[in-house]
Amino acid sequence: MTQEMKKNIVKAAPNRWLVFCILTLSGGIAFKLSSMKDMFYVPMQEFMGLTNTQIGGAMSMYGTVQTIGLIAGIYVCDMFSKKYMIGGSLIGLGAVGVYLSTFPGYWGFLAAFGVMAILGEVTYWPVLLKAIRLLGDEKTQGRMFGFLEMGRGIVDVIIASTALAIFSAMGEGSAALRGGLLFLSAATAAAGVLCLIFVPNDEKRVDADGKEVNKAQAAFGGMMQAIKNVDIWAVALNGFTVYCIYCGLTYFIPFLNQIYLLPATAVGAYGIINQYGLKMVGGPIGGFMSDKVHHSAAKHIRMGFVVCIVAMALFLMVPHEALGQSGKWYLGAACTLLFGAIVFTMRAVFFAPMDEVKVPAEITGAAMSLASLVIYLPNAFAYLIYGSFVDKYPGMTGFRIVFCIMIAWAVVGIFVSTFLISRIKKHQKEG
Repeated sequence: MTQEMKKNIVKAAPNRWLVFCILTLSGGIAFKLSSMKDMFYVPMQEFMGLTNTQIGGAMSMYGTVQTIGLIAGIYVCDMFSKKYMIGGSLIGLGAVGVYLSTFPGYWGFLAAFGVMAILGEVTYWPVLLKAIRLLGDEKTQGRMFGFLEMGRGIVDVIIASTALAIFSAMGEGSAALRGGLLFLSAATAAAGVLCLIFVPNDEKRVDADGKEVNKAQAAFGGMMQAIKNVDIWAVALNGFTVYCIYCGLTYFIPFLNQIYLLPATAVGAYGIINQYGLKMVGGPIGGFMSDKVHHSAAKHIRMGFVVCIVAMALFLMVPHEALGQSGKWYLGAACTLLFGAIVFTMRAVFFAPMDEVKVPAEITGAAMSLASLVIYLPNAFAYLIYGSFVDKYPGMTGFRIVFCIMIAWAVVGIFVSTFLISRIKKHQKEG
C-alpha cells in the first residue's frame, strides 16, 4: 500500500468507519437467500414442492458455478468499480429473491441458485474483501477483517430471526414463506442501495504520462500478475489449511449427539452457538490478537495451528464414551466450542496477510478472487471425506479419524504459514 493511499485513509477516517459498517451490514445479508434452506428447509419442501435431492442439487449447482465463476472473477473484479460491483450484485440478489418468492419450478429454482452463485460469490464477495482491505493499512488489517466477521455474525442473527418471525406471524403457510423470502429480498436490495450511495468509487489508474489506463487491459494485466504472484498463493494456501480444519467443526454436532448423547433440544442451541456465536466472539479476538499481540495475522494463524494441534491431541486422550454415558455432555460441548473458537479466530483473519505481503492495491480484486477460489476449495471435498469416515467407522473410531485429519491439516498449516511469514519478512527487509 503506497504512502499516498495511507494518507487518504487517515483523511477519510470518519467516513471510513461508516463505509465499513455498511459493508459489514451487506456482508451479513448477502448470503441469506442462498442459504434459505437453513431457515426454511421443510417449508421449501412443502410449499415449493422440492425434494431433498433437488435442494441438494441446487446447492451443488451453486458450488459448481462458484468455483468456475471465481476463475473468471480473477479478471472481472478489478475491471469495474467496487461501488457498482457490490451495490449491483446485492440489488441483483434481491431481484432473484423476488423471483424465488413466486415459487418457480425446479429448473427455475436451479437457475436462480446458479445466478446467486455468480452475484454472491463472484462479483460480490471478492470485491467486498477488496473494499475492506483498502479501508485500512497493514496495522489495522487484522481488526478490520475480525470485526467484519463479528458484524456479519450479528447481522446474520438479526436477519434470520426477523425472517423466521415474519414466517411465524403470517401463519407458517405458503404466504408466510413468500413473505419471509420477500423480506430477505428487500433487505438485500436495500443494502445494495446503501452501498451505491456510500461506498466510494475506485481511484482512476493512470500511466507514467498521466493518461488513464484502459480498464480491460489493466484487469487482464492484474489477473496475470496475481496468478504469477507467489505471495498471493501463500496467503491462499494458508487460508486453505485453516478452512480444511474449519470444515471439521461440523462433525462436532454428530459427535456430541452420538458419543455424548446430547439432548435434542441442546443440539439446536449448540448449532446456533457454533454457527453464529463463535463468529461474533472469534472475529474481534482474532483481529486483536493479530494486530496487538502477534503484530501479524500470519503469525497469529501459525500460533493458532500450534494450539489446534495441542488442544486436539489432548482432546483425543479424553475418555469421551465414559463421560457420555455418565451424562456429562456439557463437558464435551465446552471442549468442542473452545476448539471451535480457536479456529474462528484464525478464519476471521486469513485474508488479512494480503497487506503484509504488499500485494499491490490495484490488483486486490484479482488477488481476493484467486485466494477465495483456493481457500474455499475444501467445500468440494472436505465434507465428503470427513463424512465418509464417520459413516464407514461407526462410533468413536470414525470421529477419531476425523480429528486426526484435522491435526494433520494443522501440521501442514504450520509449514505453509512459516513460508508465508518468511515472505513477509523478505518484504519488510526490502522496505
